[in-house]
Amino acid sequence: MTIPHNETKSLINILLVDDQELFSDNLKLMLETITEDMRVIGIAYDGQEAIDMVEEKTPDLVLMDVRMPGLDGVKATQIIHQKYPEIKIIMLTTFLDDDYIEDALKYGAYGYILKNIRSEDLIASLRAAYSGTALLSPAILNKLISRGGAKQGKDEDQNEYREIMKHLGKREKDILALVAKGFNNKKIADTLYISEPTVRNYISSIYAKVGSKDRLKVMSIARRGNFEKA
Repeated sequence: MTIPHNETKSLINILLVDDQELFSDNLKLMLETITEDMRVIGIAYDGQEAIDMVEEKTPDLVLMDVRMPGLDGVKATQIIHQKYPEIKIIMLTTFLDDDYIEDALKYGAYGYILKNIRSEDLIASLRAAYSGTALLSPAILNKLISRGGAKQGKDEDQNEYREIMKHLGKREKDILALVAKGFNNKKIADTLYISEPTVRNYISSIYAKVGSKDRLKVMSIARRGNFEKA
């Protein structure tokens, strides 16, 4: 079965980085067989090879394994992001490891998803990342938010939440409620019957009022304030 892309765009060039050769080969076959808009331009088997291939091939997206011999995926992500910040690096791993997750995101990873993701969800996630939507699988998102919540007192969370709410308009609150549920921009637009550019404008306004462009932070604030139940 081929999963088509609804919009006419150039091919999404992808670099795969994983020390498990069979996994990489199967992933390449899957992406190129059931999509019409993705091309795997190379496979690297460790972090240093990934850095070399990025310099040679300049992919749009890098699917980066975390734990590899030699230079691991987190350090490779840091090096690549410093030199090529426009390249979106998605961490793809078997492990739900807090320290790796936080370090990878801190060093510039654009998303972090687990290897047990369904093929169609992975493809949708890659297209979303290519279009500008940061990615975190629900399991990882919930783990990070739970960890973040444990680091701050409940009163402090509620005060931060209430202060932000004072400055948001009704439509911004509607959008924040959907952001808290993990909706990407397209799903928010479809839910509220508005365009994606309009959603992006509202989210930029929310970021400005929160004082951060970190979607995870915004999501975490809303969830700790129970805003996702609104």
